[in-house]
Amino acid sequence: MNTDPAKHLPVLQSGRWFHQLPPAFADALVGMGQLRHLQAGEVLFLRQSPPCGLYAVIAGSVRISGHDGAPEAARETVLVLLGPPAWFGEISVFDDAARTHDAHAHEPTTVLQVPHRELQAWLDEHPRHWRDLGLLMAEKMRLAFVSLEEQTALTSAQRLARRLLLMARGYGLGANEQATRRVLAITQEELAHMLGLTRQTTNQLLHDLRERQIVRVSRGEIEILDLGALQAVGH
Repeated sequence: MNTDPAKHLPVLQSGRWFHQLPPAFADALVGMGQLRHLQAGEVLFLRQSPPCGLYAVIAGSVRISGHDGAPEAARETVLVLLGPPAWFGEISVFDDAARTHDAHAHEPTTVLQVPHRELQAWLDEHPRHWRDLGLLMAEKMRLAFVSLEEQTALTSAQRLARRLLLMARGYGLGANEQATRRVLAITQEELAHMLGLTRQTTNQLLHDLRERQIVRVSRGEIEILDLGALQAVGH
């Protein structure tokens, strides 16, 4: 098993944020980083847990989620599935406060963890690079505002199509914005939770796309067959 984070530089550099970092900061992140290998369903951190660092997905995917309903009957609400080369966890690096959501390995997953205190100490010694970390958070804020706008301005069919496209393009976080991943490891129920739709509505929308040979739906996966047609549905 490879335990040298530097061996995973090609994966990290395929992400736009890391690719554009000043070399000193990029080298520091890799130098401080520790590889962690997680089994499907394993907890990375939970809401309200203390900050534990900045993370990058090297392989597999991480499920970011919350819960709805009363604590004794809470149901997981999936917000996003992050695959390589996504970075996450930066909010707690800035405010030193507890985690805002849960993070679990969605499948067998490898992440790079940059320890919280070590990263903060390095940034305090090199304060100009706080702005570089801020750019990562700015990327997430832009996506969040787009999502809020789509929630009120688009039909359910448009929102579903756009979410599939966004996932296929790695949420726009890759250095190559044209790169797409056609097979998405997500269930219909998880997709419904992400979009705030009922499972019945989501199933019907996917059925319509399947009938038009735009997607193929199988157990735990959605495959995009016709990217152009899916884009048309989202417009």
